[in-house]
Amino acid sequence: MESTVTSKGQIVIPAAIRRKLGIKAGTKVYVFEENERVVVQPVTREYIHKVRGSLKGAGALKTLEQERDRERDG
Repeated sequence: MESTVTSKGQIVIPAAIRRKLGIKAGTKVYVFEENERVVVQPVTREYIHKVRGSLKGAGALKTLEQERDRERDG
């Protein structure tokens, strides 16, 4: 499926994908770059349940703090 980016940087997620992934108005999404691709990950209850505990002991808090520092510094 194809979507076009608007002048404001917005895209439309096709309805079939929204239905399949449970994306509704107000659903938060996590947008990140991976292997030169833009990934849009819906942050749903199911997603949180699936990844719960997966970063335990991985230094995730320190990494998050470093990332936020970089974002804040611009």
